[in-house]
Amino acid sequence: MSATGEHNRSASSADLSAANLPDEEVLRAQVYALLARLLARPADAGFLADVGQAQGDGSPFGQALDQLAASCRAAEAGAVEEEFNVLFIGVGGGILSPYASYYLTGFLHEKPLAELRGDMERLGIARADDVKEPEDHIAALCEMMAGLITGAFGEPADLDEQRRFFDRHVGSWAARFFTDLETTPSAAFYRAVGTLGLRFLEVEVRAFDMAE
Repeated sequence: MSATGEHNRSASSADLSAANLPDEEVLRAQVYALLARLLARPADAGFLADVGQAQGDGSPFGQALDQLAASCRAAEAGAVEEEFNVLFIGVGGGILSPYASYYLTGFLHEKPLAELRGDMERLGIARADDVKEPEDHIAALCEMMAGLITGAFGEPADLDEQRRFFDRHVGSWAARFFTDLETTPSAAFYRAVGTLGLRFLEVEVRAFDMAE
């Protein structure tokens, strides 16, 4: 699966060092893009090597980043691909269903997806023609958040717009997904991805609250 929240440029390929973006905004976009890449498709050897060089600080998020980097250094790409398939694809579906509609309603293609599509149209975000996954996949939503920050879909969105999108389409369910990913017995490498997602969501919520 490729990332699904694409416009003329995908958020994952956006220039995350764009002029006039404060360093903290660049960092936020980079983390969203990292989560999008990790959850869109299995990490290959080159990507594992790159993320394995990451270094965090002593904060809970920094410790989670260190944990992910260590997992990347210890992982083999073939095993990561196999785990990804078990967790998210499987025969007739994976162990986890990484879609907002499923977590919010228990079913796919429900009202949360329709609401997301309405906001995507309003914000100028279009799904890539070659993508078949519903747009409320966690990877796509992380990519959209990165694009809103960097201006990949037009001008960078202000914090109020970012928070509206976050609260409606990410904050309403993603912590439950990352908790499931962190705790499912079938996760080894992806347990660290779940922890990173949880710690990052905590940082995002605090930052949005402080900006009010």
